[in-house]
Amino acid sequence: MKLGIDLIDKHIDLFKGKRVGLITNPTGINSKYESTIDVLKEKVNLVALFSPEHGVRGNIQAGEKLDTYIDEATNIPVYSLYGATRKPTKEMLDEIDILCIDIQDGGSRFYTYIYTMAYSMMAAKEHGKEFVVFDRPNPANGKDFEGNILDLEYRSFVGYYPILQRHGLTLAELAVLFNREYEIGCDLKLVLMEDWKRDMYYEDTNLLWVMPSPNFPTPLTAIVYNATCIFEGTNISEGRGTTAPFQIVGAPFVNPVEYAKALNDLKLEGVYFRPMYFTPTFSKHKDVICGGVELHILDRSKFKPVKTGWSMLEVIRTLYEEDFKVLKPWVEGRPCMLEFNTGTNAIKDRLYTLEEQYKILERDTLEFSKTREKYLLYK
Repeated sequence: MKLGIDLIDKHIDLFKGKRVGLITNPTGINSKYESTIDVLKEKVNLVALFSPEHGVRGNIQAGEKLDTYIDEATNIPVYSLYGATRKPTKEMLDEIDILCIDIQDGGSRFYTYIYTMAYSMMAAKEHGKEFVVFDRPNPANGKDFEGNILDLEYRSFVGYYPILQRHGLTLAELAVLFNREYEIGCDLKLVLMEDWKRDMYYEDTNLLWVMPSPNFPTPLTAIVYNATCIFEGTNISEGRGTTAPFQIVGAPFVNPVEYAKALNDLKLEGVYFRPMYFTPTFSKHKDVICGGVELHILDRSKFKPVKTGWSMLEVIRTLYEEDFKVLKPWVEGRPCMLEFNTGTNAIKDRLYTLEEQYKILERDTLEFSKTREKYLLYK
Protein backbone atom coordinates (compact mmCIF):
# COMPACT_ATOMS: atom_id res chain seq x y z
CA MET A 1 0.00 0.00 0.00
CA LYS A 2 1.00 3.63 -0.43
CA LEU A 3 0.46 6.51 1.97
CA GLY A 4 -0.86 9.85 0.84
CA ILE A 5 2.60 11.42 1.07
CA ASP A 6 4.02 8.61 -1.09
CA LEU A 7 1.85 9.97 -3.92
CA ILE A 8 3.01 13.59 -3.72
CA ASP A 9 4.32 13.57 -7.30
CA LYS A 10 0.88 12.70 -8.68
CA HIS A 11 -0.55 15.74 -6.92
CA ILE A 12 2.33 18.17 -7.35
CA ASP A 13 0.18 20.57 -9.40
CA LEU A 14 -1.74 21.38 -6.21
CA PHE A 15 1.36 23.10 -4.85
CA LYS A 16 2.86 24.84 -7.89
CA GLY A 17 3.55 28.52 -7.30
CA LYS A 18 2.19 28.35 -3.75
CA ARG A 19 3.68 28.95 -0.33
CA VAL A 20 3.06 25.79 1.67
CA GLY A 21 2.42 25.27 5.38
CA LEU A 22 2.50 21.84 7.02
CA ILE A 23 0.95 20.46 10.21
CA THR A 24 2.97 17.41 11.21
CA ASN A 25 5.03 15.60 13.82
CA PRO A 26 7.47 12.63 13.77
CA THR A 27 4.75 10.34 12.37
CA GLY A 28 4.80 12.37 9.16
CA ILE A 29 7.06 10.06 7.12
CA ASN A 30 6.68 8.29 3.81
CA SER A 31 7.11 4.55 3.17
CA LYS A 32 10.85 5.07 2.70
CA TYR A 33 11.08 6.57 6.23
CA GLU A 34 11.72 10.07 4.84
CA SER A 35 10.21 12.92 6.82
CA THR A 36 7.28 14.69 5.18
CA ILE A 37 9.01 17.92 6.15
CA ASP A 38 12.04 16.92 4.06
CA VAL A 39 9.90 15.61 1.19
CA LEU A 40 7.93 18.84 0.91
CA LYS A 41 11.00 21.01 1.46
CA GLU A 42 12.58 19.36 -1.58
CA LYS A 43 9.53 19.34 -3.85
CA VAL A 44 7.51 22.45 -2.97
CA ASN A 45 7.93 25.89 -1.40
CA LEU A 46 7.59 24.88 2.25
CA VAL A 47 7.67 28.07 4.32
CA ALA A 48 5.96 27.25 7.64
CA LEU A 49 5.42 24.37 10.04
CA PHE A 50 2.52 24.04 12.47
CA SER A 51 2.85 22.03 15.66
CA PRO A 52 0.07 20.02 17.33
CA GLU A 53 0.22 18.74 20.91
CA HIS A 54 3.61 17.08 21.66
CA GLY A 55 5.51 19.24 19.11
CA VAL A 56 6.72 18.87 15.53
CA ARG A 57 9.58 16.67 16.74
CA GLY A 58 7.52 14.85 19.41
CA ASN A 59 9.56 16.15 22.33
CA ILE A 60 6.73 17.60 24.45
CA GLN A 61 4.73 15.64 27.04
CA ALA A 62 0.92 15.57 27.15
CA GLY A 63 -0.68 18.89 28.02
CA GLU A 64 2.51 20.99 27.82
CA LYS A 65 2.07 24.28 25.96
CA LEU A 66 4.32 25.49 23.14
CA ASP A 67 5.37 28.87 21.76
CA THR A 68 6.44 29.77 18.22
CA TYR A 69 10.04 28.78 17.51
CA ILE A 70 12.47 28.04 14.65
CA ASP A 71 12.97 24.41 13.65
CA GLU A 72 16.73 23.85 13.93
CA ALA A 73 16.91 21.24 11.15
CA THR A 74 15.22 23.36 8.47
CA ASN A 75 15.37 26.95 9.78
CA ILE A 76 11.61 27.12 9.11
CA PRO A 77 9.34 28.82 11.67
CA VAL A 78 7.11 26.52 13.73
CA TYR A 79 3.78 27.96 14.82
CA SER A 80 2.26 26.29 17.86
CA LEU A 81 -1.33 25.06 17.67
CA TYR A 82 -1.17 23.87 21.27
CA GLY A 83 -0.29 27.01 23.15
CA ALA A 84 -1.77 30.50 23.10
CA THR A 85 -4.06 29.39 20.27
CA ARG A 86 -5.25 26.05 18.92
CA LYS A 87 -6.43 27.61 15.69
CA PRO A 88 -4.07 29.19 13.13
CA THR A 89 -4.31 32.96 13.26
CA LYS A 90 -4.54 35.35 10.31
CA GLU A 91 -0.92 36.35 10.93
CA MET A 92 0.23 32.72 10.68
CA LEU A 93 -1.78 32.08 7.53
CA ASP A 94 -0.68 35.34 5.86
CA GLU A 95 2.64 33.54 5.28
CA ILE A 96 1.12 30.70 3.22
CA ASP A 97 -1.30 29.93 0.39
CA ILE A 98 -2.03 26.29 1.16
CA LEU A 99 -2.05 24.38 4.45
CA CYS A 100 -1.41 20.62 4.60
CA ILE A 101 -1.61 17.99 7.30
CA ASP A 102 0.29 14.71 7.48
CA ILE A 103 0.03 13.12 10.89
CA GLN A 104 -0.80 9.72 12.35
CA ASP A 105 -4.14 9.79 14.16
CA GLY A 106 -4.76 7.49 17.13
CA GLY A 107 -8.21 6.37 15.99
CA SER A 108 -10.08 7.96 18.90
CA ARG A 109 -12.44 10.85 19.58
CA PHE A 110 -10.12 11.79 22.47
CA TYR A 111 -7.08 12.26 20.24
CA THR A 112 -6.36 15.98 19.86
CA TYR A 113 -4.80 15.85 16.39
CA ILE A 114 -8.18 15.54 14.69
CA TYR A 115 -9.30 18.80 16.31
CA THR A 116 -6.05 20.52 15.39
CA MET A 117 -7.08 19.54 11.85
CA ALA A 118 -10.66 20.74 12.32
CA TYR A 119 -9.62 24.11 13.77
CA SER A 120 -7.11 24.53 10.95
CA MET A 121 -9.81 23.77 8.39
CA MET A 122 -11.97 26.48 10.00
CA ALA A 123 -9.10 28.96 9.78
CA ALA A 124 -8.43 27.98 6.16
CA LYS A 125 -12.08 28.72 5.35
CA GLU A 126 -12.02 32.06 7.18
CA HIS A 127 -8.86 33.26 5.45
CA GLY A 128 -9.33 31.79 1.97
CA LYS A 129 -6.61 29.11 2.09
CA GLU A 130 -6.70 25.64 0.54
CA PHE A 131 -6.44 22.69 2.92
CA VAL A 132 -4.82 19.37 1.95
CA VAL A 133 -4.93 16.08 3.85
CA PHE A 134 -2.25 13.46 3.18
CA ASP A 135 -4.07 10.38 4.37
CA ARG A 136 -2.84 7.64 6.71
CA PRO A 137 -4.34 4.41 8.12
CA ASN A 138 -6.53 4.23 11.17
CA PRO A 139 -4.21 2.14 13.39
CA ALA A 140 -7.08 0.20 14.99
CA ASN A 141 -8.59 -0.63 11.55
CA GLY A 142 -11.27 1.22 9.60
CA LYS A 143 -13.99 -1.39 9.95
CA ASP A 144 -14.85 -1.45 13.65
CA PHE A 145 -16.48 1.48 15.43
CA GLU A 146 -18.12 1.86 18.82
CA GLY A 147 -19.07 4.31 21.51
CA ASN A 148 -21.53 6.94 22.60
CA ILE A 149 -22.16 10.12 20.65
CA LEU A 150 -20.65 13.20 22.30
CA ASP A 151 -23.17 15.50 23.99
CA LEU A 152 -22.14 18.99 22.83
CA GLU A 153 -22.60 20.27 26.41
CA TYR A 154 -19.29 18.47 27.01
CA ARG A 155 -17.48 19.72 23.93
CA SER A 156 -13.72 20.26 24.32
CA PHE A 157 -10.40 19.74 22.58
CA VAL A 158 -10.68 16.01 23.39
CA GLY A 159 -14.14 15.82 21.85
CA TYR A 160 -15.41 18.63 19.64
CA TYR A 161 -17.92 16.95 17.35
CA PRO A 162 -20.70 14.41 18.06
CA ILE A 163 -18.79 11.33 16.95
CA LEU A 164 -18.00 8.01 18.64
CA GLN A 165 -14.92 7.30 20.77
CA ARG A 166 -13.78 4.67 18.26
CA HIS A 167 -14.78 6.24 14.98
CA GLY A 168 -13.16 3.77 12.57
CA LEU A 169 -12.28 6.50 10.05
CA THR A 170 -9.09 7.80 8.49
CA LEU A 171 -7.93 11.40 8.79
CA ALA A 172 -9.19 12.20 5.27
CA GLU A 173 -12.58 10.63 5.97
CA LEU A 174 -12.88 12.64 9.17
CA ALA A 175 -11.91 15.79 7.27
CA VAL A 176 -14.71 15.28 4.75
CA LEU A 177 -17.18 14.47 7.54
CA PHE A 178 -16.20 17.58 9.51
CA ASN A 179 -16.25 19.74 6.38
CA ARG A 180 -19.71 18.68 5.20
CA GLU A 181 -21.61 17.34 8.20
CA TYR A 182 -20.55 20.13 10.55
CA GLU A 183 -20.41 22.76 7.80
CA ILE A 184 -16.82 23.97 7.99
CA GLY A 185 -16.93 24.42 4.22
CA CYS A 186 -13.23 24.90 3.52
CA ASP A 187 -11.55 24.31 0.12
CA LEU A 188 -10.57 20.73 0.97
CA LYS A 189 -8.28 18.54 -1.13
CA LEU A 190 -7.42 14.92 -0.36
CA VAL A 191 -4.35 12.86 -1.21
CA LEU A 192 -5.69 9.38 -0.52
CA MET A 193 -3.80 6.16 0.14
CA GLU A 194 -3.59 3.35 -2.38
CA ASP A 195 -4.39 -0.28 -1.51
CA TRP A 196 -5.39 0.33 2.10
CA LYS A 197 -8.29 -1.91 3.15
CA ARG A 198 -10.74 -1.14 5.95
CA ASP A 199 -10.05 -4.38 7.82
CA MET A 200 -6.31 -3.68 8.09
CA TYR A 201 -4.78 -3.17 11.52
CA TYR A 202 -1.57 -1.16 11.50
CA GLU A 203 0.61 -4.29 11.52
CA ASP A 204 -1.06 -5.39 8.27
CA THR A 205 0.26 -2.33 6.41
CA ASN A 206 3.97 -3.21 6.71
CA LEU A 207 4.60 0.45 7.53
CA LEU A 208 7.08 1.64 10.13
CA TRP A 209 5.30 2.45 13.40
CA VAL A 210 6.26 5.84 14.78
CA MET A 211 4.80 6.80 18.16
CA PRO A 212 2.17 9.48 17.48
CA SER A 213 2.63 10.77 21.04
CA PRO A 214 4.96 9.92 23.95
CA ASN A 215 2.47 7.58 25.64
CA PHE A 216 1.39 5.75 22.46
CA PRO A 217 4.30 3.32 22.09
CA THR A 218 2.87 0.51 19.94
CA PRO A 219 -0.02 -0.24 17.57
CA LEU A 220 -1.57 -2.23 20.41
CA THR A 221 -1.96 1.06 22.29
CA ALA A 222 -4.49 2.10 19.65
CA ILE A 223 -6.57 -0.98 20.46
CA VAL A 224 -6.76 -0.36 24.23
CA TYR A 225 -6.68 3.46 24.21
CA ASN A 226 -10.43 3.82 23.69
CA ALA A 227 -10.97 1.62 26.74
CA THR A 228 -8.68 3.13 29.35
CA CYS A 229 -8.14 6.78 28.38
CA ILE A 230 -11.25 7.70 30.39
CA PHE A 231 -9.28 6.94 33.58
CA GLU A 232 -7.38 10.20 32.95
CA GLY A 233 -10.30 11.94 34.64
CA THR A 234 -10.02 9.91 37.85
CA ASN A 235 -7.47 9.14 40.57
CA ILE A 236 -6.80 5.79 38.87
CA SER A 237 -3.54 5.52 36.91
CA GLU A 238 -4.05 4.81 33.21
CA GLY A 239 -0.51 3.46 33.02
CA ARG A 240 1.34 6.67 32.18
CA GLY A 241 4.81 6.37 33.63
CA THR A 242 5.00 2.64 32.84
CA THR A 243 6.25 0.77 29.78
CA ALA A 244 2.67 -0.06 28.78
CA PRO A 245 0.53 3.08 29.05
CA PHE A 246 -3.20 2.45 28.59
CA GLN A 247 -2.66 -1.34 28.81
CA ILE A 248 -2.27 -1.05 32.60
CA VAL A 249 -4.77 0.46 35.04
CA GLY A 250 -4.65 0.66 38.82
CA ALA A 251 -4.08 2.60 42.04
CA PRO A 252 -2.41 2.10 45.45
CA PHE A 253 -5.72 1.08 47.04
CA VAL A 254 -6.65 -1.58 44.44
CA ASN A 255 -6.38 -5.29 45.23
CA PRO A 256 -5.29 -6.65 41.83
CA VAL A 257 -6.65 -10.18 42.31
CA GLU A 258 -10.02 -8.88 43.46
CA TYR A 259 -10.27 -6.35 40.61
CA ALA A 260 -9.15 -8.82 37.94
CA LYS A 261 -11.62 -11.47 39.10
CA ALA A 262 -14.54 -9.02 39.07
CA LEU A 263 -13.65 -7.95 35.54
CA ASN A 264 -13.07 -11.45 34.19
CA ASP A 265 -16.39 -12.52 35.72
CA LEU A 266 -18.10 -10.08 33.31
CA LYS A 267 -16.89 -12.31 30.45
CA LEU A 268 -16.20 -9.39 28.14
CA GLU A 269 -15.26 -10.69 24.72
CA GLY A 270 -11.70 -10.69 23.42
CA VAL A 271 -9.92 -9.59 26.60
CA TYR A 272 -8.35 -11.11 29.71
CA PHE A 273 -7.51 -9.04 32.79
CA ARG A 274 -4.29 -10.13 34.48
CA PRO A 275 -3.75 -8.99 38.08
CA MET A 276 -0.49 -7.12 38.57
CA TYR A 277 1.46 -4.52 40.53
CA PHE A 278 3.25 -1.56 38.96
CA THR A 279 5.00 1.64 40.01
CA PRO A 280 4.63 4.68 37.72
CA THR A 281 7.81 6.71 37.20
CA PHE A 282 5.80 9.87 36.50
CA SER A 283 2.20 11.12 36.33
CA LYS A 284 -0.38 9.81 38.83
CA HIS A 285 0.97 7.84 41.82
CA LYS A 286 4.58 8.53 40.84
CA ASP A 287 6.97 6.19 42.70
CA VAL A 288 4.07 4.54 44.57
CA ILE A 289 3.29 0.85 44.09
CA CYS A 290 -0.16 0.31 42.58
CA GLY A 291 -2.38 -2.73 42.30
CA GLY A 292 -4.30 -3.17 39.11
CA VAL A 293 -4.71 -5.11 35.90
CA GLU A 294 -3.13 -5.45 32.51
CA LEU A 295 -5.44 -5.84 29.52
CA HIS A 296 -4.43 -8.80 27.36
CA ILE A 297 -6.23 -8.66 24.03
CA LEU A 298 -7.05 -12.23 23.08
CA ASP A 299 -9.12 -11.46 19.98
CA ARG A 300 -9.00 -7.98 18.47
CA SER A 301 -12.01 -8.66 16.26
CA LYS A 302 -14.26 -9.33 19.29
CA PHE A 303 -12.79 -6.80 21.72
CA LYS A 304 -15.03 -3.78 22.34
CA PRO A 305 -12.82 -1.13 23.93
CA VAL A 306 -15.46 1.40 24.94
CA LYS A 307 -17.72 -1.22 26.52
CA THR A 308 -14.64 -2.59 28.28
CA GLY A 309 -13.53 0.81 29.58
CA TRP A 310 -16.94 1.73 30.93
CA SER A 311 -17.11 -1.70 32.61
CA MET A 312 -13.66 -1.26 34.18
CA LEU A 313 -14.63 2.13 35.55
CA GLU A 314 -17.94 0.92 36.99
CA VAL A 315 -16.32 -2.10 38.66
CA ILE A 316 -13.41 -0.18 40.21
CA ARG A 317 -15.64 2.51 41.69
CA THR A 318 -18.00 -0.15 43.07
CA LEU A 319 -15.20 -2.14 44.70
CA TYR A 320 -13.36 0.91 46.09
CA GLU A 321 -16.14 3.44 46.60
CA GLU A 322 -14.41 5.15 49.52
CA ASP A 323 -11.10 5.61 47.69
CA PHE A 324 -12.16 6.18 44.09
CA LYS A 325 -12.32 9.85 43.08
CA VAL A 326 -13.37 11.77 39.99
CA LEU A 327 -10.84 14.57 39.48
CA LYS A 328 -12.14 18.11 39.84
CA PRO A 329 -12.46 20.38 36.77
CA TRP A 330 -9.38 22.36 35.80
CA VAL A 331 -11.57 25.46 35.58
CA GLU A 332 -14.32 26.02 38.15
CA GLY A 333 -17.76 25.87 36.59
CA ARG A 334 -16.58 23.80 33.62
CA PRO A 335 -17.10 20.04 33.17
CA CYS A 336 -14.45 17.72 34.52
CA MET A 337 -12.06 15.56 32.47
CA LEU A 338 -14.16 12.43 32.93
CA GLU A 339 -17.14 14.26 31.42
CA PHE A 340 -15.02 15.55 28.54
CA ASN A 341 -13.58 12.11 27.78
CA THR A 342 -16.90 10.28 28.01
CA GLY A 343 -18.78 13.10 26.29
CA THR A 344 -21.54 13.01 28.91
CA ASN A 345 -22.24 13.53 32.61
CA ALA A 346 -23.96 10.13 32.82
CA ILE A 347 -20.81 8.16 33.65
CA LYS A 348 -19.49 10.61 36.25
CA ASP A 349 -22.89 10.86 37.94
CA ARG A 350 -23.65 7.11 37.65
CA LEU A 351 -27.04 7.73 36.10
CA TYR A 352 -27.30 4.24 34.62
CA THR A 353 -26.58 0.64 35.50
CA LEU A 354 -23.86 -1.13 33.56
CA GLU A 355 -26.48 -2.94 31.47
CA GLU A 356 -28.12 0.41 30.65
CA GLN A 357 -24.71 1.82 29.70
CA TYR A 358 -24.26 -1.08 27.27
CA LYS A 359 -27.62 -0.24 25.66
CA ILE A 360 -26.53 3.41 25.21
CA LEU A 361 -23.38 2.24 23.42
CA GLU A 362 -25.38 -0.06 21.15
CA ARG A 363 -27.93 2.67 20.35
CA ASP A 364 -25.40 5.42 19.63
CA THR A 365 -23.13 3.15 17.60
CA LEU A 366 -26.06 2.24 15.37
CA GLU A 367 -27.14 5.86 15.07
CA PHE A 368 -23.67 7.13 14.13
CA SER A 369 -23.24 4.35 11.56
CA LYS A 370 -25.75 6.16 9.31
CA THR A 371 -23.63 9.33 9.32
CA ARG A 372 -20.34 7.48 9.07
CA GLU A 373 -21.42 5.46 6.06
CA LYS A 374 -21.68 8.61 3.91
CA TYR A 375 -17.98 9.43 4.29
CA LEU A 376 -16.19 6.13 3.68
CA LEU A 377 -13.51 6.59 1.00
CA TYR A 378 -12.07 3.07 1.03
CA LYS A 379 -13.45 -0.47 0.80
